[in-house]
Amino acid sequence: MTGPVHAPTTPGRPLRVAIIGGGPGGLYAAALLKRLDPNREITLWERNAPDVTFGFGVVLSDETLGGIEHADPVVHEALRQDFVRWDDIDIVHRGVRHRSGGHGFAALGRHRLLEILHARCRSLGVELRFSTEAPHIDRLAREYDLVVAADGVHSTTRESLAHVFRPHVATHHCRYIWLAADFAFDAFCFEIAETEHGVMQLHGYPFAADASTVIIEMHEEVWRAAGYDELSPQESMERCAKVFAEALRGRPLRSNSSAWTTFRTVVNDRWSHGNVVLLGDAAHTAHFSIGSGTKLAVEDALALAACLTEQPDVPRALAAYEEERRPVVASTQRAARASLEWFENLRLYLRQPPRQFAFNLLTRSRRVTHDNLRLRDARFTESVEREFGCPPGTPPMFTPFRLRGLTLRNRVVVSPMDMYSATDGVPDDFHLVHLGARALGGAGLVMTEMVCVSPEGRITPGCAGLYSGRQAEAWRRVTDFVHRQAPGTAIGVQLGHSGRKGSTKLMWEGMDEPLPTGNWPLVAASPLPYKPGGQTPRELSRAQLTDLREQFAAAAWRAARAGFDLLELHCAHGYLLSGFLSPLTNRRTDAYGGSLDRRLRFPLEVFDAVRAVWPAERPMTVRISATDWAEGGTTAEDAVAIARAFAAHGADAIDVSTGQVVAEERPEFGRSYQTPFADRIRHEVRIPVIAVGAISSWDDVNSLILAGRADLCALARPHLYDPHWTLHAAAEQGYEGPGAVWPAPYRAGSRRPRTGRTDAPRPRLSLSG
Repeated sequence: MTGPVHAPTTPGRPLRVAIIGGGPGGLYAAALLKRLDPNREITLWERNAPDVTFGFGVVLSDETLGGIEHADPVVHEALRQDFVRWDDIDIVHRGVRHRSGGHGFAALGRHRLLEILHARCRSLGVELRFSTEAPHIDRLAREYDLVVAADGVHSTTRESLAHVFRPHVATHHCRYIWLAADFAFDAFCFEIAETEHGVMQLHGYPFAADASTVIIEMHEEVWRAAGYDELSPQESMERCAKVFAEALRGRPLRSNSSAWTTFRTVVNDRWSHGNVVLLGDAAHTAHFSIGSGTKLAVEDALALAACLTEQPDVPRALAAYEEERRPVVASTQRAARASLEWFENLRLYLRQPPRQFAFNLLTRSRRVTHDNLRLRDARFTESVEREFGCPPGTPPMFTPFRLRGLTLRNRVVVSPMDMYSATDGVPDDFHLVHLGARALGGAGLVMTEMVCVSPEGRITPGCAGLYSGRQAEAWRRVTDFVHRQAPGTAIGVQLGHSGRKGSTKLMWEGMDEPLPTGNWPLVAASPLPYKPGGQTPRELSRAQLTDLREQFAAAAWRAARAGFDLLELHCAHGYLLSGFLSPLTNRRTDAYGGSLDRRLRFPLEVFDAVRAVWPAERPMTVRISATDWAEGGTTAEDAVAIARAFAAHGADAIDVSTGQVVAEERPEFGRSYQTPFADRIRHEVRIPVIAVGAISSWDDVNSLILAGRADLCALARPHLYDPHWTLHAAAEQGYEGPGAVWPAPYRAGSRRPRTGRTDAPRPRLSLSG
């Protein structure tokens, strides 16, 4: 283990700077720091010769180029002269080519980029030491005011200080190889090849007038089945050229010491320590399918140089740099992870209609959305909508959807949200107004909160129930209002039992905290408390399991009489039925514990009992937690098996949520972060799915529906913010069809109110004195 990193020798801004790594990030950081302060002594070490590099072409966005132009016009002008620009993306699948325009790319050769940066550094007086290993990090930290570690994905600096930076490196499931072809694609090309060994894909783009980058990628299993693990690099190139002969126009591929590899996602808990800071791939990586590695490194260099200029000393500058860049990088990494996983699971989408497949590919990272793509290429987007079945002028979210005997007029669901406002399990005026308002707000389906099947099955004293006739009568008042005042809106009930997560305070008094008095005994699959210090539940006996099954069936019978249109069985979020499914919460040794098939046994028995009393024409859905976000818990593969089991028993759709099963979970939050689990279940099990989880905009809903990743989208917090979220989404899109009908008393408000002028008169004359 390395020794401590010492503080900088010079107070204030650094004068002596060491840079480890001669890639674009390190070189650009050196040039910027020297340009901002010519008195700085900057030395850069690169272990390779100046003409050695990995890969071929580099893609930069207009945003990044704008930052370069502002910071260093000399570098920008040199880049501008060599850039190849294009707007189109081609997707070729099963012999059909679809082209989408308006995307805007700029690329140049990696060798040329390095030459430009080498020249700029030398002209400014940066000392470049090629073919030279950098001194040990301890020595550099002692002798220099600042050490910038831009030494790549395999950073020795990061590994030397791993106890400080705490890196997390994930290796993924596809093999890929960087190659080149001696002609220029006229678009960014994605070509899919279905071979006897499995699906392979080509990513290609031009980087010069006569050259293109070609990346060949395939799942590890396909790579081995095709025998690439036994081929020489030359044989691999020749085999790839044959597979993609049409895309390559019969031309050969060439290599740059290329080798098959797997992508590594790098995340660090910290980016700096003392006067040492990570930059580019040493700090973070993002999959090449969104073309962001060099872009992120260059933007890191821009931010680091700015922070060192703006802040009074190195510690505050490095803190400001990380604070500025971390959220941007995290967002990019989420998008890159989504893109990477899309290509890993490419086989799932092969049966999609050609245009929908192309749209799915284009929107895979969730950065390009339906609305964004419409702005870029309205003609292409409209062709996808027509193929999907959207009537003219109808956004995808306002197309109908049928579940058994129920037709929903649009794809928006008000997600179940616990209100903790019932008395003795009886819903009151609050529930009437809360659910009634959201039904009037235009959603296709409004769901109740989790309605409990027994007094002991409540989460809190404020939770609603369906274990008495009085409760059923109160719910009937709600369903009657919805059916009478919001015709066309369906209302569904979610049935559940709290299990080990019951007998707690109201959410705003202390979420998941035990009641100070009046606790009731808890039951669960196994005697494990949800949180340390919480109540330990009793393990359910066989007789109690039978009683519980009957409680669910009785509640479902009352729900049918209360007039609900749809019933959802809650098997998620660590409540009782979820507790049977997860290996982290089910430690039973009888027939209801052990393998996944045995853990499924009781939830399936409950489902069958409920389905037996629930009217045949009314649909039933099941909410599951597709991952526990905890080691040893439910996996995405388990979730597919769970969904398949419920589908085999007659579930009409799976409501795919995640987590909340164990207190020590570590969710990977982000926009639409749970939707990939729904996407996978939809395509592997071939059952309709409801997607949930940080879906916050109508653009997200349109994108998910049109791409075929979900059939319905459930939104919670947006409907708390705006009960009329769906109607407002229709108004903002200029839609006035049957998928979003304004109640007669509200029609006068169906257009966005005008606001005062915010623009100022334009100057008409320019005078000079």
